[in-house]
Amino acid sequence: MYSSLYSSTNRGQQGISLPGLLTWSVAIILMAILGMRLIPSFIEFAAVKRALVTIASDSELRDAGAREIRLAFDKRAAVDDIKSVNGSDIVIRKQDEQLILNISYIVKKPLFANLSLLIDFDAASDR
Repeated sequence: MYSSLYSSTNRGQQGISLPGLLTWSVAIILMAILGMRLIPSFIEFAAVKRALVTIASDSELRDAGAREIRLAFDKRAAVDDIKSVNGSDIVIRKQDEQLILNISYIVKKPLFANLSLLIDFDAASDR
C-alpha cells in the first residue's frame, strides 16, 4: 500500500512556472499590441483597393478625365474613411480601352517610444 501511494504522489510537478507565465504573458501582450496597430492599416488598404477597382470598372468614368476620376476617389475615400491617401496620389493610365488606376503609399505606425513600423502599400485596379 505504501509503494502505490508513494508512486502516485511522486510523479513530478505539472503546470507552468512563474517565469514561463511571465514570458508568455509578455509575448501575448506584444503580439496583441502589434495586431491592434497593424490591422487598421490593412483594413484601410483593402478599402483603397476596393475603391480603385470600383472606379476603374465604372462605365460612367471610363471616358472621364483625370480630375473627375480623382474627385470620384475622394468621394469614396470620405465614405470609406480612407485617410492615408487622396485622389491626387492616383496614377491613371489606359491600357486596351481599360482604365487602370494605381496608388502607392507608406504608412508609419508608432509602437513604443521611438520604435515605429513602416508599411509600404501598392494597390492597383488590375491586380
